[in-house]
Amino acid sequence: MNLVTALAIVIGIMGGILTWALLGPAAGLGLSLWAAFIAWGSFYHCGGGDSGLQKSVMGAIWGGIMATVALAAMPVVGMGAVGAGICVAATVAIMILGANVPALSVIPAAVYGYAATAAYALMKTGTAPLGTDLVSSPLLNIVASMAIGALFGYVSEKVAGSLAQKAVPQ
Repeated sequence: MNLVTALAIVIGIMGGILTWALLGPAAGLGLSLWAAFIAWGSFYHCGGGDSGLQKSVMGAIWGGIMATVALAAMPVVGMGAVGAGICVAATVAIMILGANVPALSVIPAAVYGYAATAAYALMKTGTAPLGTDLVSSPLLNIVASMAIGALFGYVSEKVAGSLAQKAVPQ
């Protein structure tokens, strides 16, 4: 079986398992299925393997931290949409400068973490940028969800690679 077919089968099955787990038995944790899938894609975007896993998770954390700084600063800065724009501009610039650090060098991975953290804060009522539990904290929720998604990416790559290799005559 070729690698694309193996990936289709493995990611399809694992995607179903992840969906079932986060919407079923683990639903009480309030993790974000959509963020897990974003991180799964980020893992592959970061090149896969050990390095892709590290860069995807580190990018999600870094982007999430920068979004959290922006979310926490907005009420302090005030000025409505102008103040929000200033907070986003400053934190995004810092986030991009982080790419000078090898572990943070994949800028899109940080953008995924930033966007997902901000989206969670905007979509879900009762969130607090500096909250300390999975449901109220955009940072904790998204980082946990994205770490799970990146791990699913890692496992899917290993399993699909194994299936594709077994199909090749030796």
